[in-house]
Amino acid sequence: MNAKIYSVETAAERAEALSAAATAVQGGKVIVVPTDTVYGIAADAFSAGGVRALLAAKGRSRQMPPPVLIYSSSVLAGLADDISDEARALADAFWPGPLTLICYAQPSLTWDLGDTKGTVALRVPSDDLTIDLLRQTGPLAVSSANKTGRVAATTAAEAADQLGENVELIVDGGIRPVNRGEDVEAKDVMPSTIVDCTGETPVIVREGAIGADEIRSVAPGALTKRQWDEQRRIEAQQALDARAMAEEPTAGSVSAAQVADEIEHEPIKPARRASAPSNTSHLSKLVGASTSTGGVDQLRTEGAHFVESQRAQGVTKPLSVDTARSLVFGTKK
Repeated sequence: MNAKIYSVETAAERAEALSAAATAVQGGKVIVVPTDTVYGIAADAFSAGGVRALLAAKGRSRQMPPPVLIYSSSVLAGLADDISDEARALADAFWPGPLTLICYAQPSLTWDLGDTKGTVALRVPSDDLTIDLLRQTGPLAVSSANKTGRVAATTAAEAADQLGENVELIVDGGIRPVNRGEDVEAKDVMPSTIVDCTGETPVIVREGAIGADEIRSVAPGALTKRQWDEQRRIEAQQALDARAMAEEPTAGSVSAAQVADEIEHEPIKPARRASAPSNTSHLSKLVGASTSTGGVDQLRTEGAHFVESQRAQGVTKPLSVDTARSLVFGTKK
């Protein structure tokens, strides 16, 4: 399949491109569209088949589910649950814009983005063309338009080179971002900044177009991943020191190296709903962790979730796709 490329240079071409893109998405097809950062490969967020095709086109597994683009921050409450004050403040400050927020997903929505473990990454792009498309389609699962391991496409031609045989059509909105300097190569284009807001402390999982200082101007307690890892190491060492003062070392004592290794391989951070470490964990032994059931930490790169949902199965009644669309888009399909 060779994807058809639609120009948007004139008003008539723009209308035709948006209509064709919306029709393709609503039919479960995968398309490529420009965003405010790079070109994105997109599918209906409520189409399981479309999302599977998106992941297959990129060469990704279900363990790396895509983020979701929405046309307005007003949709946030329809898709996300238990939204923290920091997440709301960041959305108010930087949406539309290159900020992706990881939140808990509404448990009643019947969608399948992959192995999200109860979370969703949401963004409102600062791009009129993308917004107009989102107003016609509703939420779109969107990931950078590239094969995994390659540079994200910043032009329609680059997208066609990588994904032309795997998508229905490509909307050519010109070079992205639109204000990109001639001396800036595609590999140097900054992606969106990703902030995990599922924990007590926001963690900047990926620093992109919005810097850490800008994030902290709105959420003062936000930490970078490196800072979070260092904080955990310090707390673990303090726990070790306290234990050493309380009892004599034994043959089964836990070394600092063991704790450091465990921290290195633990997920990024404890979520607000996460349980303490497991009973077999060195950290559990050090801090007296409880054995209550619950989720674990979360790690997210672009489209990659690793967090256990705290939702009790069967507590909420799933919504139909039509009802979900009505909730987050305003009209039923």
